[in-house]
Amino acid sequence: MSEATLGGQFTFPGTSLTVQRIGYGAMQLAGPGVWGPPKDPDGAVAVLREAVAAGVNHIDTSDFYGPHVTNQIIRQALHPYPAGLVIVTKLGACRPPDQSWQPAISPQDLTAGVHDNLRNLGLDALDIVNYRVMGSGHGLQEGSIAEQVTVLADLRRKGLIRNIGLSNVTVAQVAEAQTITDVVCVQNNYNLAQRHDDALIDELARQGIAYVPFFPLGGFTPLQSFTLSSVAGRLGVTPIQVALAWLLHRSRNVLLIPGTSSVAHLRENLAAGQVTLTPDTLAELNGIAAATVVMEH
Repeated sequence: MSEATLGGQFTFPGTSLTVQRIGYGAMQLAGPGVWGPPKDPDGAVAVLREAVAAGVNHIDTSDFYGPHVTNQIIRQALHPYPAGLVIVTKLGACRPPDQSWQPAISPQDLTAGVHDNLRNLGLDALDIVNYRVMGSGHGLQEGSIAEQVTVLADLRRKGLIRNIGLSNVTVAQVAEAQTITDVVCVQNNYNLAQRHDDALIDELARQGIAYVPFFPLGGFTPLQSFTLSSVAGRLGVTPIQVALAWLLHRSRNVLLIPGTSSVAHLRENLAAGQVTLTPDTLAELNGIAAATVVMEH
């Protein structure tokens, strides 16, 4: 696997941080329910080392995965970190002992979260920190995020954070944050069937800002899976590889962070960068979202 096959490169705006467009999401390195240690700690370390050996230099994580577990595994596997590795983390949630996901959005919560990430990753400063808005389920939560973004901007001025991103946000929240600080990336729920952010992706592309879809493989019903599977069968690849390749084709500012705890699955995900989709195939895949909209109504 050469770095050239990982979807090409992207440089976060206003930074010297250049990453391969296929990265790695570390959430699945924790135990079941993103809680506690993994069943196979050695396997988790092996996946991270394999990803970096394959050319991946963008790892997405959070200290509330585990909690603390995922970052500690990243440190164990990769520290001292290779030059050019960009670790992106997120704030805005905590995991109490009942294993629920709760908002952690006060200035004290956010500041403590930065220090937790620094300590567990073994870093002096965090490359990129996303403020994650906690909606109900995985839905969006309307409302101002000015207080939280201002706290992160202050932490950036103090040198603890180098760059700021947003996660699970509305178009209005992106615009509000940009009046306070530079935003280098947005992470939202987006995939072949979930395309509510199409206009936002295009606007961010005009500004050179990264769009990082979470749940890049989620949300397929059997109807949509049929289209996906038929395309994959024709191309001789897996449906997952087609879904990831479609995201890479969607826009040059789209960065992927598929997660897995399996080396074999990791290799399958990374190989999506070598899948070429013709205009006709893209049109066929684009029909999945249209069919989903019809079903929702």
